[in-house]
Amino acid sequence: MRLWDPFAFRELTALLQDPVFRGRGVPRGDGRPVLLVPGFLSGDWALRVLHGWLGRIGYQGQLSGIVFNVRHSERMLSGLRRRVAQLADESGTRVSLVGHSRGGLLAKVLSQRRPDDVEQVIALGSPLADWTDLAALTHRAVGVVRTANQLAYGRRLNAEGRFTYDLKLPPAVPTTSIYTKADDVVNFRSCLRPDIPAIPVWGTHNGLVVNPEVFRLLGRLLARPRR
Repeated sequence: MRLWDPFAFRELTALLQDPVFRGRGVPRGDGRPVLLVPGFLSGDWALRVLHGWLGRIGYQGQLSGIVFNVRHSERMLSGLRRRVAQLADESGTRVSLVGHSRGGLLAKVLSQRRPDDVEQVIALGSPLADWTDLAALTHRAVGVVRTANQLAYGRRLNAEGRFTYDLKLPPAVPTTSIYTKADDVVNFRSCLRPDIPAIPVWGTHNGLVVNPEVFRLLGRLLARPRR
């Protein structure tokens, strides 16, 4: 949920040396669109490696258009809703959503509201059970952004009742949580819910977007039969 972490270079180095980065050991994609949603304080720029990889293995990797994920949730969802509707209309098929951290929360809520446009949701390090269960440093960053949103839009990040309600609902589409117990941004236990399958991996929170184990899991999950 924060800007690029130097510790993520460990995962990136491992990815570049792993055959999965060249598309080996994962099913070939069928051309369906996959929309990537960045995390808090992040943007599409943090997902460029994953975006390129999706194209190499046969998917239509798509970026969200988000420069910095800092606005209140309903405003973020408005843009994502239009993007998903556009992709679904152009492709004639449902869109798979892969969201990192807060991006996974946005993806899950969007799938509740537009299940006919969404194939599945894959959340990476997303506190789907309790989005307030964060590390102290992340809490301070949320406080700063909350104040900025209140000044700009009269909205607080912790005053979004409809978003929180929809987040807690049972998933309307197949949803998977991928998490790391070494997460230093969110409490990994907040990524666990009894109604959402969860898969642990090694590595850091920010490194999930360049983690070879995550890429291998994504290759398998995205290849599941369409609904």
